[in-house]
Amino acid sequence: MRLQGKLAIVTGAGSGFGAGIARKFAAEGARVIVADINADAAAMVASEIGGIAQACNVADRISVERLRDAATALGPVDIVVNNAGVTHLPTATENVSEADFDRIFAVNMKAVYLMTLAFVPDFKLRGGGNILNIASTAGVSPRPRLSWYNASKGWVITATRSLAVELAPFGIRVNALNPVAGETPLLKSFMGEDTPEIRAKFLSTIPLGRFSTPEDMGNAACFLCSDEASMITGVAMEVDGGRCI
Repeated sequence: MRLQGKLAIVTGAGSGFGAGIARKFAAEGARVIVADINADAAAMVASEIGGIAQACNVADRISVERLRDAATALGPVDIVVNNAGVTHLPTATENVSEADFDRIFAVNMKAVYLMTLAFVPDFKLRGGGNILNIASTAGVSPRPRLSWYNASKGWVITATRSLAVELAPFGIRVNALNPVAGETPLLKSFMGEDTPEIRAKFLSTIPLGRFSTPEDMGNAACFLCSDEASMITGVAMEVDGGRCI
């Protein structure tokens, strides 16, 4: 029960990696606020784990402030996991639409900014807190034809390290996880199309020969957000089966 008594928020927790992190946190004793733009998906996961569902568009300041108010009504927040993310279909850089670029900027980057504004002031007052950002191997070892997604995840890694240095004097730790692609709603988008041949080609780039799973992410997230990792901040831990070697 490594997170006993902690109150955690996980964004994008209605499916995929976010749901895996929420399940692990609950199993380790945390109260979990399952935040997702899809209210029904959030409610389903929250019901499964005994958590609290909260509809939230993480790219919208008012929605994030409502999430903060709902969370702090339950008690002081200890952990914020910025997991919500989107991608664009693999395509030549010049063919990515401005609308797709704006969506990636809003969900993958601006959302981290908005969540930081919402929760860091209270963390500072309390003298501690944990922020975990879900970045990607794409920010370390980019795949072609996903340039703006790759760039957004590189931004997340840099923001994580910068925040870690800035917030360390306040007892706030900031870390990131870099998963390789997994069995999530984004997988088909990464690959362009989901066929046995494309899967085999994709998996051939991962030395351990499999995708990241929600359970992999939950285990790594639990460690970084637990007291066992009290001396770890500014890390972008790869959960990638050796993809970035």
